[in-house]
Amino acid sequence: MIQSLPRQAVESTQVGEPWLNMLIFGLFVAVTMVVVLRASRNNSTAADYYAAGRSFTGPQNGTAIAGDYLSAASFLGIVGAIAINGYDGFLYSIGFLVAWLVALLLVAELLRNTGKFTMADVLSFRLKQRPVRIAAATTTLAVCFFYLLAQMAGAGGLVSLLLGIDDKLGQSLVIVVVGALMILYVLIGGMKGTTWVQIIKACLLIAGAFIMTVWVLAIYGFNFSALLGAAIETSGNPDIVGPGLQYGATATTKLDFISLALALVLGTAALPHVLMRFYTVPTAKEARRSVVWAIWLIGAFYVFTLVLGYGAGALIGADRINGAPGGVNSAAPLLAFELGGPLLLGVISAVAFATILAVVAGLTITAAASFAHDIYANVVRKGKVDPDGEVKVARRTVIVIGLLSIAGGIGAQGQNVAFLVALAFAVAASANLPTIIYSLFWKKFNTQGALWSMYGGLGSAIILIAFSPVVSGAEKSMIQTVDFAWFPLSNPGIVSIPLAFFLGWLGTVLSKETEDPQKQAEMEVRSLTGVGAEKATSH
Repeated sequence: MIQSLPRQAVESTQVGEPWLNMLIFGLFVAVTMVVVLRASRNNSTAADYYAAGRSFTGPQNGTAIAGDYLSAASFLGIVGAIAINGYDGFLYSIGFLVAWLVALLLVAELLRNTGKFTMADVLSFRLKQRPVRIAAATTTLAVCFFYLLAQMAGAGGLVSLLLGIDDKLGQSLVIVVVGALMILYVLIGGMKGTTWVQIIKACLLIAGAFIMTVWVLAIYGFNFSALLGAAIETSGNPDIVGPGLQYGATATTKLDFISLALALVLGTAALPHVLMRFYTVPTAKEARRSVVWAIWLIGAFYVFTLVLGYGAGALIGADRINGAPGGVNSAAPLLAFELGGPLLLGVISAVAFATILAVVAGLTITAAASFAHDIYANVVRKGKVDPDGEVKVARRTVIVIGLLSIAGGIGAQGQNVAFLVALAFAVAASANLPTIIYSLFWKKFNTQGALWSMYGGLGSAIILIAFSPVVSGAEKSMIQTVDFAWFPLSNPGIVSIPLAFFLGWLGTVLSKETEDPQKQAEMEVRSLTGVGAEKATSH
């Protein structure tokens, strides 16, 4: 999820047949559009539009969560990171998988029991509605927008390798097409249509990775040691199978790794578009089942990335990967071409495009729900709005967010967009998670503590990233002509996450306000048992 596509080494070369890639991609769009149209027939209430009428089973929702989580940037980026940096690249996979245990044990069931459509429902349950909803919607929109920017810019960057479009105008057109399709999916299908697109995409992505994994292992007689030996031989570096190539060389890189790991492991349990998935199931039991299914699917996929990464390192080599358009992110498509020629590359590239489409659709509906439900319905109209009016506002918000993300994606072309995704994780871990944990588990937690934690976490994460090497002062910085970096780490998690927890505690103990003990007791009972949740979540 985080290795988004960096600065493109644009060349006039491409691998495979662009027309074949487009044909397979077009076929996917046609099939999923039919699915979305069928799913849209029952979008009559807010619960239908935001939460798919809570009609999905645990396995279905778990597959959709896997689809949300396994973005194209993750697939391409992690395989490339392992191909180039070996063991250190695989640390991303481990971090993402461990993160799900935090989601399963701390938030999945409790959120499903307490909430209605969005994260702000949970945070404002026993706190003051207006300020808490505004703060929660602000952090949700921030996470979604930076995530969207990275995915949209990534869509344009991916084109240079897969379709041979190497000019900025061509890449801008692709971003416009992806954005228009995304708006169409979400406007027509709502959460139900988006969820079915995620399920189809997750199955395609995992199946494609599985086929390539078996193929690579077959080449080396299903002997993983032989594969590692070939990777060492091709790279000429025995350290590729041990730790330390990317992290561990200096004290700063070691700290950077700890900071990144904190953001990944804690940020996942607070990503708004992942949390929103827990509301699409009918019961807390199904919410738990969906997380368990997601863990199995995501875990299997990340095991595949280990084989694919070392397979790309062995069969293609770091020099060819780094020299290709797209650089490190070209490892998976190059491996597909090496194994199965233009046809397999066409399938893998279509899946990569489909993945971007599905992820941006999931992010867009989350952002739209947050604005329409939290800001419009509960702050502007103070709860006095009918579900139809709320859904209309959500649909208009989808168009605005879609247009903004298209403009942002075009503007971010050619830039190092990895920092945008790192920022999304850091914001989620800093601004959202401390408040969620305190709201669910600390009886004395109050509105001032929530506001200090959310705004403090959001502000500190953005400020530290703005003055870090990802923006200026380093070889791969976003702005290379100036140097205003004073924060040495690329990820602010090690500072901003503890700071947000501290501010939540400090704001609470310094405040003289006392929250309603009856509300606290009701939230505790509901979060742990689910009693009363069905009544609250029905429309």
